[in-house]
Amino acid sequence: MGQYVHRSTLATARVLSAPTRRALVPERLGRLAREMWKHRWLYLLLVPPLTYYVIFRYIPIYNAQIAFKDFRPLLGVEGSAWVGFEHFQTFFHSYYFTDLIVNTVVFSTGKLVLGMPVAIVLAIAIHESRFMFFRSLVQTVTYLPHFLSWVIMLGLLLGLLSPSSGMINEGIQAAGGQPIPFLTSPDWFRQVVISSDIWKDTGWSTILYLAALLGISPDLYEAAAVDGASRWRRIWHISLPGIVPVMVLITLLRLGNILDAGFNQIFILYSVPVYSVGDIIDTWVYRSMLDFQFSVGTAVGLFKGVFGLVLILVANQVAKRTANQSLF
Repeated sequence: MGQYVHRSTLATARVLSAPTRRALVPERLGRLAREMWKHRWLYLLLVPPLTYYVIFRYIPIYNAQIAFKDFRPLLGVEGSAWVGFEHFQTFFHSYYFTDLIVNTVVFSTGKLVLGMPVAIVLAIAIHESRFMFFRSLVQTVTYLPHFLSWVIMLGLLLGLLSPSSGMINEGIQAAGGQPIPFLTSPDWFRQVVISSDIWKDTGWSTILYLAALLGISPDLYEAAAVDGASRWRRIWHISLPGIVPVMVLITLLRLGNILDAGFNQIFILYSVPVYSVGDIIDTWVYRSMLDFQFSVGTAVGLFKGVFGLVLILVANQVAKRTANQSLF
């Protein structure tokens, strides 16, 4: 029946004359205007973020042509000569290209794969706790590091990991071992970066999962309890499936930034001894900018954007077919 009505509507639309279709346009525009005026306060809330994205995100796209030019500041964007894909080739043929890609992907993937389970477990633990004071305390303590800059986090990490006075190395020495230079050792630097990022941002991710858990109907838990399901069964069959949409959404958004391994963190923590395992694309671009290689930096940024877009589109299709969840 639905298909018949749909086909009939299409047939009716086809037989409408051009003047009739043109006459319907003002009516539709008027209906749209009335709906927008009805929800005008909601649309007004969109003005600040839209203004931000237009000014700082979309207008600067015009300058992305620098990636295809031999940009000279004195000549400007329009006056600089076109060089095609020369700057992309400079990056792809760079001696450090392989190390940069590997380090960036290792950091981003490690933060995503290891950070998500920690946030989910913490959110479920807070949600299942019966002590409100304990829930508020744990949520506050875990969320607090999110507001700290990486400069402050470096001070905390030095207090924990310093070979001479760090608490962890003092414990190692007390047990008869030798102090470990965590921040300057290629064998330990990646672990420090990933674990410190999880420490800093787990609280933020926990809030997202906790909000998803609070959105699950309590009737489901009550019905499961009446049927004799244990707490672990309720978590496995109700809580986890209930936050799958949020898990898919966060994963897709993080995949789009898979080549952004966290410039601020790496730049604060790394040093020359760990360049081989700590240097990422953004730090390499930063050094290129210091050498006034603006076109190369723009080319790398454009490459990252296109790669992230393709990865999101592919992952979105995979999620839609396998988990029936997607961004669009």
